[in-house]
Amino acid sequence: MMTTESILSEMEACKQISIECQTTCIDTLKYCKSQGGKYMDMAMMSMLRDCAEMCMMCVNMINDGSEFMGNTCSLCAQICDRTALACEQMSNDATMMLCAAICRKCAESCNKMGLNSASYFRRSSQLAVDALLSR
Repeated sequence: MMTTESILSEMEACKQISIECQTTCIDTLKYCKSQGGKYMDMAMMSMLRDCAEMCMMCVNMINDGSEFMGNTCSLCAQICDRTALACEQMSNDATMMLCAAICRKCAESCNKMGLNSASYFRRSSQLAVDALLSR
């Protein structure tokens, strides 16, 4: 069983790397637009945007103590992994490789949060209980 201190520490670490990943993806998207040519690949640009959005959603769910935090973190990990793979296709570009490395780090942290979500704080799901009782 995880201690409250270790849970809070993991949550804070996940939030920090998610914020870093979100910022890096936005910066990398701007970089791709400035480079033009092969960097203007729509699939790549969409991945970077999706990754940035998902990282911010992950932070918001953790901050809110959402019961969907675990699912959100797991999806964020998948998107970060996919974005890292896309960035690694340009292995000769330091900016793209930095983005890939941060996405990998974020995926690892979010995956851990997703797997351990049952032990994290959750708000009660009274809405679901009320809906079942009213049937």
